[in-house]
Amino acid sequence: MEKTQNNKAWFLVLPVLVLVAFSAILPLMTVVNYSVNDTFGQNEFFWAGIDWFEEMVTSDRLHDALLRQILFSAIILAIEVPLGIFIALNMPKKGFWASLVLILMALPLLIPFNVVGTIWQIFGRVDIGLLGHTLAAMGIDYNYTNDPIDAWITVVVMDVWHWTSLVALLCYAGLQSIPQAYYQAAKIDQATRWSVFSYIELPKMKGVLLIAVLLRFMDSFMIYTEPFVVTGGGPGNSTTFLSIDLAKMATGQFDLGPAAAFSIMYFLVILLISWVFYTVMTNLDREENR
Repeated sequence: MEKTQNNKAWFLVLPVLVLVAFSAILPLMTVVNYSVNDTFGQNEFFWAGIDWFEEMVTSDRLHDALLRQILFSAIILAIEVPLGIFIALNMPKKGFWASLVLILMALPLLIPFNVVGTIWQIFGRVDIGLLGHTLAAMGIDYNYTNDPIDAWITVVVMDVWHWTSLVALLCYAGLQSIPQAYYQAAKIDQATRWSVFSYIELPKMKGVLLIAVLLRFMDSFMIYTEPFVVTGGGPGNSTTFLSIDLAKMATGQFDLGPAAAFSIMYFLVILLISWVFYTVMTNLDREENR
């Protein structure tokens, strides 16, 4: 006898679908509408087709912001992933100190983005900031408001301070899932520390490392609040990343058409690179597990 299925449970999902429609789909459709139209205000639109997309593709301003964004994300991943792994490997595994370290590691993640930016904006100031004043007293010429290199160093160090904990905690969770029998077998075989890391710890961390890399890439590629609060995108345009440039275009210049086309391309770039990351890393994992 064929069993009938009760699909009434789908009604439980309906509120979520409505919420997603209002919070994601409808705003996205609005952006798409702006990207193919031009407006002079008063809610009057004129068809522009793909003109705004062509303008953005050939825009030197967009190219420069994209290069700065790619460089920033590459630097962040190159620092935070190895540093997070190193911290996780050296964290206490059990007892009071393990709990204390976990709490301390989680603290930076609880601070809102604008507060992080404000902290580092004050911390790095030469006149009243502890870091800026100390470096000036040591004879080091540091001023993130005037020197592009200092501004980049400040933004990178700020992001590393804020987000390395996430990578470390994910890696720590992966390490905690390794059975002690693996370490005991390695000790009997007199395996070196590097061999234990290469053949036991790193393979067990690959799953969480994939998550860490994807999260940190997407967050770093969309970073806005922290560098905007600290440098405002300056000095000049040295720290004007894609998100800051987009905000200036949309709210500062009120160029809604180009900004909408820019945001769609921005979203597609993040989606594409994230998919490439995920595909490459999962394929490597499958090959090693054969």
